[in-house]
Amino acid sequence: MLLGVNTYGQLSGFERVFDRAMGLYATPERIYLSSRSQLWQLDNALTPGQLYDGYDKLYIPRIAYTTGDLDIHDLAVEADNERIIFISTILNCLATVSDRHSCIPLWKPKFISSLVCEDRCHLNGLAMVDGKPRYVTLCGESDVVDGWRDNRQGGGCIIDIQSDQVIAKALSMPHAPRFYQGKLWLLNAGTGEFGYIDTDGVFQPVAFCPGFLRGLAFSGDYAIVLKNSKFQQLL
Repeated sequence: MLLGVNTYGQLSGFERVFDRAMGLYATPERIYLSSRSQLWQLDNALTPGQLYDGYDKLYIPRIAYTTGDLDIHDLAVEADNERIIFISTILNCLATVSDRHSCIPLWKPKFISSLVCEDRCHLNGLAMVDGKPRYVTLCGESDVVDGWRDNRQGGGCIIDIQSDQVIAKALSMPHAPRFYQGKLWLLNAGTGEFGYIDTDGVFQPVAFCPGFLRGLAFSGDYAIVLKNSKFQQLL
């Protein structure tokens, strides 16, 4: 769903269908989107000042990587080399695109013994710091297929991928970690809470949102959270 404002100053939305749209990353001129078996790059075709039917953006699919079903969750682009990186939940790893294979694995939790198509820990969220991947969220430290489901209420954690160390535990289905204004924010989706990790590695809730929380983004002093397919703004 693309949301904007029309020539009358009214809210305007456009819907386009992608099979199981999951990961989303946007820049002012480009959108990256993962679907069931492909990772798409959509570019704005308009030049500065140009309009199309009254709108200043016209995103057109330009590149698509056929990945197969990697169950891609969070994705981002590195600042220095524009490399696309993403979380493959079914492979339990951080990966990038490839012109010959489904993906190129870059990192996995040290307790994961092998890269196989088994969702063992439900690795899902990625936080970037200074344009580099830094933190990931997962729902359980398990090395067997669907093992994370056995401890969904308090088995979630955050890993610093630079040190391979767990920096926060006792989380419930954590998703969407984001580093913003010097803090590591996330959605403790199992409890319906939005908050941050303090210096002692403890989750500090800021707001409760009934329902299962997913995407998280920031604009100024506001956090924008996707909850049950509706947007809710939180101070």
